[in-house]
Amino acid sequence: MPKRKDLETLLIIGSGPIIIGQACEFDYSGSQALRSLREDGIKTVLINSNPATIMTDPSMADHVYLLPLTTKSILEVLKKHPEIDAVLPTMGGQTALNLCIEAGDKGIWEDFGIEIIGVDIDAINITEDREKFRDLMSRIGVAMAPQATATSFLQGKEIAQEYGFPLVIRASYTLGGAGASIVYKPEDFDNLLSVGLETSPIHEVMIDKAMMGWKEYELELLRDKNDNVVIICTIENMDPMGIHTGDSVTVAPAMTLSDRTFQRMRDMAIHMMRSIGDFAGGCNVQFAVSPDEKEDIIAIEINPRVSRSSALASKATGYPIAKVAAKLAIGYHLDELDNQITQSTSALFEPTLDYVIVKIPRWNFDKFEGADRTLGLQMKAVGEVMGIGRSFQEALHKATQSLEIKRNGLGADGKGYRDYDKIIDKLTHPSWDRVFVIYDAIQLGIPLSRIHEITKIDMWYLKQYEELYELEKEIGNYTVETLPKALLLEAKQKGFADRQIAHMLDCWESEVHAKRMALDIKRVYKLVDTCAAEFQAVTPYYYSTFEEEIETADGKRYVANDSEVTDRKKIVVLGSGPNRIGQGIEFDYCCVHGVLAAAECGYETIMINCNPETVSTDFDTADKLYFEPVFWEHIYDIILHEKPEGVIVQLGGQTALKLAEKLDKYGIRIMGTSFASLDLAEDRGSFSRLLKDNDIPYPQFGVAESADEALQLADELKFPLLVRPSYVLGGQGMKIVINKEELEAHVVDLLRKIPNNKLLLDHYLDGAIEAEADAICDGEDVYIIGIMEHIEPCGIHSGDSNATLPPFNLGEFVMQQIKDHTRKIALALNTVGLINIQFAIKDDMVYIIEANPRASRTVPFIAKAYGEPYVNYATRIMLGKNKLKDFKFNPKLEGFAIKQPVFSFNKFPNVNKNLGPEMKSTGESILFIESLKDDEFYNLYSRRKMYLSK
Repeated sequence: MPKRKDLETLLIIGSGPIIIGQACEFDYSGSQALRSLREDGIKTVLINSNPATIMTDPSMADHVYLLPLTTKSILEVLKKHPEIDAVLPTMGGQTALNLCIEAGDKGIWEDFGIEIIGVDIDAINITEDREKFRDLMSRIGVAMAPQATATSFLQGKEIAQEYGFPLVIRASYTLGGAGASIVYKPEDFDNLLSVGLETSPIHEVMIDKAMMGWKEYELELLRDKNDNVVIICTIENMDPMGIHTGDSVTVAPAMTLSDRTFQRMRDMAIHMMRSIGDFAGGCNVQFAVSPDEKEDIIAIEINPRVSRSSALASKATGYPIAKVAAKLAIGYHLDELDNQITQSTSALFEPTLDYVIVKIPRWNFDKFEGADRTLGLQMKAVGEVMGIGRSFQEALHKATQSLEIKRNGLGADGKGYRDYDKIIDKLTHPSWDRVFVIYDAIQLGIPLSRIHEITKIDMWYLKQYEELYELEKEIGNYTVETLPKALLLEAKQKGFADRQIAHMLDCWESEVHAKRMALDIKRVYKLVDTCAAEFQAVTPYYYSTFEEEIETADGKRYVANDSEVTDRKKIVVLGSGPNRIGQGIEFDYCCVHGVLAAAECGYETIMINCNPETVSTDFDTADKLYFEPVFWEHIYDIILHEKPEGVIVQLGGQTALKLAEKLDKYGIRIMGTSFASLDLAEDRGSFSRLLKDNDIPYPQFGVAESADEALQLADELKFPLLVRPSYVLGGQGMKIVINKEELEAHVVDLLRKIPNNKLLLDHYLDGAIEAEADAICDGEDVYIIGIMEHIEPCGIHSGDSNATLPPFNLGEFVMQQIKDHTRKIALALNTVGLINIQFAIKDDMVYIIEANPRASRTVPFIAKAYGEPYVNYATRIMLGKNKLKDFKFNPKLEGFAIKQPVFSFNKFPNVNKNLGPEMKSTGESILFIESLKDDEFYNLYSRRKMYLSK
């Protein structure tokens, strides 16, 4: 059936600000859906409150409303747009679904004659109401863990008495496992039951008999109105039951499942999807399988919508689930749609993987002092990375190299644990570094049987780890000169980085690279083509691997490489890697706009990134996508292969910026601001000298490299002092100290965590107002795109502050100083592109806190507030295509825009929630107000000093 003729205008609900459990996967889903609907001539109206997303770009939908996600906002939009025929709520995660259900309960959709498409609300209610779901599974013959529903404390106690421990408590209608817990001991039950009942919006929990140690699987399905169902991807959790899938290391395709059990699981998933309702769209089903020969299967849950895993499954297979789901929602059947990668086969097919993907979550426990770091049923990760390789070992290594936690992969970097008790404890209480600790355990000689007994991780995975360690030991018997080619090739095929091999051989990374080149062991690039090379793929989406040479009948030897280099001028854009606090979706927004601007300037665009949640890693954002770690070795090999004109580093946050020094050292051109200028701004001492030379005030400061030097400086600078390391992001390690004891303790701690770093001590301007400016500079002129005033006082990280655009409380004299200082600094740093400068204002004097000559977290916010494509302009300037005078700036904003941070403290109930110089927010929303008399502004302003922590 072709698309429905009666659907002309659709309302799309976004997912709002990023929180733990709902990150930028839904920006990816929403962006895909909007583009998909536009292809079919359908008009779209979008409501979302997150300014940092591609989804909320003016070009994405016909009408974009940056409003809070409430039924009040829905009413406002529907009154303005009586032409809306239907609402598609499946692209905005649980937030959008909950809002859709609430609007339905209030009769809003009925009042406006609006149909809900892409999902069946009855199906949602069945899957979210654990009792109804259990009854349905029982009727259709799908086994589940013994479980019962409790809507009161007393009921919960009775169920626990009947089942015994361990138990699992799950709260109904929640996201990211909120309110869920595993209870091992009766004394912990009362408290955890209360938490679950309070967390559930309907005060209901499901209590399950815990299936600890069972293996966990997820299937991503798509179904059309004709009842065609395809299974896009099967994902196996390396971590067994008991750890939330969002916190688990996951692998595709499934590695340890027999074909017979896989077929049973497929049939059960399709049966479950069909039984919960008659809807067209995406669906995610989770199962547990017993870790024995019987391989019993039980259903855990089903989500009849595009899920968090859909983005991962899309990137893992090349099958754009959200894009196709949007088409199915408007009436198409799968057999009427094309496979987007081959464009010659049908979408009614199941992708075949001739490679392995490994996803590893990225945590930020360092931001939540005192947090329980143990992984369990409540999701705690803030982002994720994905590695693609020809084997599990290669993909695992690439994923660990993508995490950006100062590790080079598994082992061979001198950073593993060597203490037996510590390793056993870490295996017993899984945390963020479990993936590394398994290797440490094998290295220490702990038997695989013991590791399996503690972790319940399948023996197949542990043997893969063991093979890696055996190879490391073997390589250690050689020197770089004597290492055989076969052994070096095997190490590369198994994902070991050059610097890991250098560690094994006790030589330099550059020596290993030179040896590789001499032996012609070079990366080759393979297509992600959805069909294991059965059909011709037209979309250039690549991953790297190492292969043996092929010899033809005529004696010609070569290695097959799918990535053909064109003779076009090329630009590489370095992505921002995994989401984390301090570096989120804003930088992906900047990278995508950088790619689009470079394409407009006539360049072939090359994107390098490893984050499966993002729009930048969509297969049709750039001309070529290399889904690779943003890790020096991988980037350098791509540059050697593609020979670009240059690399853009100032759009990918600190991830890309950290690579500028290497690029400069290897003579690779950095587009826009030079490495020397980027480095000068990062080195606090050099930057302060630049300010002094330009007569720009800054707080009194000093640089210390030891606790002794810091204590001597304190006598000159006087307390309170702001202590911060150089070259970090998101205020990492920043703290306000008020006496020598605090200063010494913090400096010692910092130098232990970040050795050989310079520490900057500033006199903290107590009670100062904080402001920041973003600007574009072309080397001659400076245009300030926005000045923002923080509602919270100086001392709270800018990412955690409510900030108003334009300022609400700065006089003309102060504003002029901000403008003058911004222009002076941008030119003194020889900035070409974007720059962000932060100020402290005390007694009408404007002091400089710091300057970052790169895209900042606030650029997307300012672009959305003023309706101007600032990243596009800045990229054109970086590429030398335009000067500032070429652009006609016309910012439009009535009243004020307020950037409001959003926190995920509910995942860490025992953590100190006070705010300070180190950033803790996971996302942001935008709020427009007409005047300062608005109640929202009054509430924010009255609470501004409440959370300041020193």
